[in-house]
Amino acid sequence: MSVEQPLWNALTGYRILAALYALGVFAWSYDEYSAPVPGLVFLLLLTTWTFATLRNVGSAARCTLPFLVTDIAFGIAGILLSPYIDAHDHVGPTLPSIWVAGPVLAFALKGGWRWAAGVSVLVGIANIIERGMVTRSTFHNVLLVCVASIAIGYVIEVARASERTLARALQIEAATRERERLARDIHDSVLQVLAMVQRRGSTIGGEAAELGRMAGEQEVALRALVSSGVVPRQRPAPAANGAPDAAPHPPGAGRGTGPGSGAPDAAEPGGAEPGSGSVPDALLTLDPIGETDSETDGEADSALCDVRALLSSHAAARVSYAEPGAPVLLPARVATELTAAVSAALDNVRKHACGEAGQEARAWILLEDEPDSVIVTVRDDGPGIPAGRLADAEAEGRMGVALSIRGRLRDLGGTAELVSVPGQGTEVELRVPKNDQ
Repeated sequence: MSVEQPLWNALTGYRILAALYALGVFAWSYDEYSAPVPGLVFLLLLTTWTFATLRNVGSAARCTLPFLVTDIAFGIAGILLSPYIDAHDHVGPTLPSIWVAGPVLAFALKGGWRWAAGVSVLVGIANIIERGMVTRSTFHNVLLVCVASIAIGYVIEVARASERTLARALQIEAATRERERLARDIHDSVLQVLAMVQRRGSTIGGEAAELGRMAGEQEVALRALVSSGVVPRQRPAPAANGAPDAAPHPPGAGRGTGPGSGAPDAAEPGGAEPGSGSVPDALLTLDPIGETDSETDGEADSALCDVRALLSSHAAARVSYAEPGAPVLLPARVATELTAAVSAALDNVRKHACGEAGQEARAWILLEDEPDSVIVTVRDDGPGIPAGRLADAEAEGRMGVALSIRGRLRDLGGTAELVSVPGQGTEVELRVPKNDQ
């Protein structure tokens, strides 16, 4: 519900009570009026108008400018008619009494403080004409209505600006989260394939080397796109004969993404080798925003899944896996994302945690089921990550840890803690709360 909607509801109630109050005052002092019949006809018309137009003051969309003009005209006409109905000034209040503040407040809610100030001036002029002079009580009443309407109009303008800012912030947040989700899937599939093509092309040489160079350039551009949303400016790369190449290539091409690059990264979930079919599968899961069946997806995501069954596939000759004896149940979406984060951590071990002799490091996976959370710990006996390496990798657009691990856990309401000591290996603790799922 809009922030200003309660104010429109309050205005509706005020108009009803104000019309009944004006009728009550008139009935109480009926014998004191010099011409009560015209006054009674006016108040009956005013009351009928008030109840007939309650829908118009239900929201800003229904409160149109023609209605506002007619509404304030009723109030000003009642003020100017009062000297003829109460010629001897025995009663005191004007015929519409406090009802006339309703149209002023409606102008304030509809158009802000500027509209409120203008209409307040008109009401003040009408009151001065009715009295024939500027009295203390008249000035006090006009000033009170003016200040109240301007204050409410200003508050409405601030509230509307805040709503627009909040809506824009929510749109940006939704777009950012969707881009991060797509970036994780791209990182786990397309980027790894491009990296593999570049490494294999450089190794084979010949025409394959040129293909590898182009794959490396596109990998750099894609990494920049998924990390910042901006594609690096491209420039022609020289061909073998010295002529400009026909296809543009982004700057920074040729930076390897293989083991020699040294930056921590993540590969495809489950440890599958690049090019084993993960690209089509990943692309099939990248549904356009708003084109999925939310009800069907919600039912599938809420179905419980045993995390042990997903993580057990990672057990291998150099990967030890330990699990509880009882099932560890999480919603399918949560379990899948948690498993993908574990896959990214294991791929970092395979790519970067190598000993001095080049042998692959050993890794251990520990699954723990606590009362309020599920914890998965991935530990290796590799050389560890040098201080500042993760920050440098993120600045270069290599978002393996930032997106594939921490980003996934953040979206699940969990945490990912990484502890690495040079020469003593790395430990990644992934914690997912149960009560938020």
